[in-house]
Amino acid sequence: MKYKKISTYSYNLHIIKTDKFKTTTVKVNFKRKLKKDEITYRNLVINTLCESTSDYPTKRLMAIATEELYELYYGATNYMSGKYNIMSFDVTFLNEEYTEKGMLDKSIKFLSDIIFRPNIEENNGVVSFNEENFELSYNTLKTNLIVQSENPDNYSRARMLEYMEPNSCISYRSIGYLEDLENITSASLYKYYESILKSDIIDIFVIGDVNESHVKKVIDNYFTRVKTVKKPSESHFVRPSKCRLVPKVIVEEKNISQCKLVLGYKIDKMTDFELRYVLSVYSYILGGGPDSKLFKDVREKNSLCYYISSIGQPLLSILVINAGINKRDYKKALSLIRKETRDMRKGNFDDEEIMKAKITYINSLKELEDNPQNLLSLYSGLEYLKSDLIEDRIKNINKVTKEDVIKLASKIHLDTIYLLGCDKNEEE
Repeated sequence: MKYKKISTYSYNLHIIKTDKFKTTTVKVNFKRKLKKDEITYRNLVINTLCESTSDYPTKRLMAIATEELYELYYGATNYMSGKYNIMSFDVTFLNEEYTEKGMLDKSIKFLSDIIFRPNIEENNGVVSFNEENFELSYNTLKTNLIVQSENPDNYSRARMLEYMEPNSCISYRSIGYLEDLENITSASLYKYYESILKSDIIDIFVIGDVNESHVKKVIDNYFTRVKTVKKPSESHFVRPSKCRLVPKVIVEEKNISQCKLVLGYKIDKMTDFELRYVLSVYSYILGGGPDSKLFKDVREKNSLCYYISSIGQPLLSILVINAGINKRDYKKALSLIRKETRDMRKGNFDDEEIMKAKITYINSLKELEDNPQNLLSLYSGLEYLKSDLIEDRIKNINKVTKEDVIKLASKIHLDTIYLLGCDKNEEE
């Protein structure tokens, strides 16, 4: 596998040459500093652009076009990466060896058309997205927003973060907000879309058995609408505000069969090694699987929850514990969870638990090599987060010691306790 980064006036081109896959995948990322009131716009932009293009103005015509390109797959997503919001468009198609000459050019053109040649209309000098396609995208996003808000797991986690960090990007919802959606028109969306082309930081990733010079030529040919001047990127990592001395407790009543308990922990001044490696080991031992302390002691031994897990989020310097419980078990479950985190600070875990965490981490890394999308994520991490590649990650995770985990455990502090579905008198 050979990696090459080519910097141009407007974007960075990243080529990962490998003959491991029969397909080629091209991913185009548009990145800008995260703003709460832009998240919904960005989700709606990707939905609308993927509905149609100037040449293929309906979903049916888009489908026919992908069939003619040997079942090319295309998609897009909008996600938050610490301080940044990233819109990502991608196509995956068969290598020309298995199709016909010129398919790479045609497939990249199709992706370029999705991004740069949208289905638009003009009325009285005002340019907007095609109204029918806009309505379809609008209604799809509206439905997803409603479904997300009605899902107790998603809702409880989002609410906990909003109470923990109300004025920070840590609390932003990646799917967007219904109240923002209601104010967006096809014309205002198109205006925002134009601002993306003018000001976003752009990275293009290509992985497959490709000719580097030819790929660069094709990208240069079809990405001429990119006019932005490439800007330096700041760190993606977020530092939360100071942890509360006494955890904030929020109890929200909701008529659901299973209560949701979400605990938010802030992590104080992690080193680079801690956030990239030690936190993964800590989180796995605490609540990363069926061998974890939370699973064995809270769920199995004491039967206090339907599920329980801990997830460390190094980009945000937080750790979140999620559990599904009965109303009557709230106080006991909370007490046992806090006991397990105290035990981690005391070093009440053994070398075998550390080894299991490392093996799980290394196995997940090796699985990355079997999927082109995962490898693209790996190389985008190299670009955006200065992450290590697989070989160096394996070396570094093996350096983590028990003392490292104990030291990190002392920096992890409970800030917010959120309970959904429990009557107020149950919490007292």
